[in-house]
Amino acid sequence: MEQPAHPAERIRVADLFRITREEWPAVLAGAGMFFLLFTGYFMLRPVRETMGIAGGVENLQWLFTGTFVATLVALPVFGWIASKASRRRIVTWTYAFFALNLVGFAAAFLANPDDVWMARAFYIWLSVFNLLAISLAWSVLADLFAAQQAKRLFAIIAGGASAGGLTGPILGTLLVAPIGHAGLLLLAAVLLLLSAGAAMWLHRWRDMNPAPGDDGSTPRNAPLGGHPFAGASAVVRSSYLAAIALFVVLLAVVSTFLYFEQARLVAETFPDKTRQTQVFGLIDTLVQSLTIFVQVFLTGRIADRFGIGTLLVAVPLVMAAGFLWLAAAPVFAVLAVIMVVRRVGEYALVRPGREMLYTVAEPEEKYKAKNFIDTVVYRGGDAIGGWVKRGLDVFAEHPAIAMIIGTGLALGWAATGAWLGRQERAREEAVAAVPS
Repeated sequence: MEQPAHPAERIRVADLFRITREEWPAVLAGAGMFFLLFTGYFMLRPVRETMGIAGGVENLQWLFTGTFVATLVALPVFGWIASKASRRRIVTWTYAFFALNLVGFAAAFLANPDDVWMARAFYIWLSVFNLLAISLAWSVLADLFAAQQAKRLFAIIAGGASAGGLTGPILGTLLVAPIGHAGLLLLAAVLLLLSAGAAMWLHRWRDMNPAPGDDGSTPRNAPLGGHPFAGASAVVRSSYLAAIALFVVLLAVVSTFLYFEQARLVAETFPDKTRQTQVFGLIDTLVQSLTIFVQVFLTGRIADRFGIGTLLVAVPLVMAAGFLWLAAAPVFAVLAVIMVVRRVGEYALVRPGREMLYTVAEPEEKYKAKNFIDTVVYRGGDAIGGWVKRGLDVFAEHPAIAMIIGTGLALGWAATGAWLGRQERAREEAVAAVPS
């Protein structure tokens, strides 16, 4: 007969993942929610990137601007849903709406697969969907987990996103020939609805396992109420939320500077579109593989030992050094290293740290203000960064000037992250000091 595991072995496993028996089902459900969402998104992402370059690198800023305008249109629609639906149903309503959009795009691609304007519309739609859908998934976690749980569990749960980021491109590569782009969109719609089901299960898990200090005073069955623009007004009223918004703007501008440089160097180095898609897919695979390792084994320990501020500061400082390196050696090999480091750092450190900031926020802030920041503010930063980078490329004689400016922006990004880390710790201590 098989002997039971020695107690010391069980302790080692518990120390490795630091998850209690009651938390395991929620961790698996949360990871599954992200896995399904990211698998669907990453099936479609390489196609979007190739479409962006096909329209001309010099026109990317227009797609970024179009995405920002579309985000402004989407904000009141989401605000209305968040005001009318209970907190436990917001994800279901929103994901169902997005699934219908995917079905509509699939029908349009079947009817006219070579329509360039439909391709541009899909590029913009996917860029809006990406931020809002992912932000909502994180809103569920911030709503259901306490701050101390978040430090231990968020990065491990986010490992499901990285696993989906690996699976999605593989599925897209294998299935695009037999089922076409329309088939991929329909499959992504199914995965999205399954992800919504996992989010609903997480709410039921929390019902059966109340969080420490949860007195039921803010029932998740009740709508948040308020008006469709409550998220924007909450950011204006709160210095904490305003600082998160500034952090996101600087993150977006820095990322956009590198994104445009990536598009320029890839277009120069790999003129063939098939080769471009392969390069983007290879970078995605490497990034997600490294991200899973960091998320599972390092992020939670860093947050627990050194605080959330460390997660928010480390990557901006590395990016400041990366911009200087790229200014001195503007070649694709250097850019590839910097892009991989930035994306691994953002997914494994910055993103979980950013989401932990909301565990000490009010319920309305976790949904409305958070999603306003993650969509409108982020895409606004994209648009600003796109036009600034394009202007520097046109009027500056050397691309290194944009990289030097990027260094200054990255240092400002780091300073903002340090301030937010201190504020989160103060809020967490204040909540812990209140008698339950």
